[in-house]
Amino acid sequence: MGFPMVRNRRLRGSKALRNLVRETTLSVHDLIYPIFVTHGSQIKEEISSMPGVYHFSLDTLEQELKEITSLGIEAIMLFGVPEHKDAHGSSAYDDNGIVQQATRRIKELHPDLLVMADNCLCQFTDHGHCGVVHVDEKTQCAEILNDESLELLVRTAVSQAKAGADVIAPSNMMDGFVAAIRQGLDEAGFENVPIMSYSVKYASAYYGPFREAAHSAPQFGDRKTYQMDPGNAREALREAESDVLEGADFLMVKPAMAYMDIIRTLRDQFELPLVAYNVSGEYSLIKAAAQQGWVDERSIVMETMIGFKRAGADLIITYFAKDVAQWLKEQQ
Repeated sequence: MGFPMVRNRRLRGSKALRNLVRETTLSVHDLIYPIFVTHGSQIKEEISSMPGVYHFSLDTLEQELKEITSLGIEAIMLFGVPEHKDAHGSSAYDDNGIVQQATRRIKELHPDLLVMADNCLCQFTDHGHCGVVHVDEKTQCAEILNDESLELLVRTAVSQAKAGADVIAPSNMMDGFVAAIRQGLDEAGFENVPIMSYSVKYASAYYGPFREAAHSAPQFGDRKTYQMDPGNAREALREAESDVLEGADFLMVKPAMAYMDIIRTLRDQFELPLVAYNVSGEYSLIKAAAQQGWVDERSIVMETMIGFKRAGADLIITYFAKDVAQWLKEQQ
């Protein structure tokens, strides 16, 4: 009887052995937790399509922050839902806007908690697009103006930095947005504030629940003229390279689950820290399946997180961050 020449199972024989030879690990320090803030008082309102995720008013935010920090999570991504919307998204760059107010409040309560401010106009415009819209009078066709949008995004970034944001995270996908924001921050005296660029952001169906959460669905058309075609991979390299040359400090791939090949491609080509955004639709799919009893939520979430890390992500933005942090504690 012949015997295997190589017995790979030898290193799988016990938990201790498996731990010793594990190639990819996950830490609470890899996690970034998104938070939605809004005006008003005594608001902690669950988002119907995202069980366990809430809108918070500033007065209910403190308890959430205590929970986050007690779990060892050190970074949050801040999204704002404003009272006022207009064609130019002026609430985004209002020094007393909801994101700016929340940032100041968070830094008062937890000065060491890293506040990353999402930098986009879609939540703040009445049309729901990520930039300035021009409608041709003759054809009635709408165009998202690139360079005019950059001016407003720079104003937003500077206002967020003034409020105390530690990292500016532009998600708008306008051409040249990193260079414009970098110049604007530097000129305003915020040369040490990093930019976490949404470098490779696809025009994805996975964003549906987020648009409910942020009240940011476009009122006409779609975002395919500025977000990427899901069929393109080489274009991702061009987008990322542009951001590197323009001064980005982090690169990001969004969404994550359907784009692990893109995460790996960027990891192989660039040295900057790489972020995977585990988006709302990915979260909601797992939550819905778990509620039906079709999957074990803890097991599938942890496997997914390891998958992002194995693909090459250094950091993960995820609505599961609190759960993952708790599960990691229980493993210790």
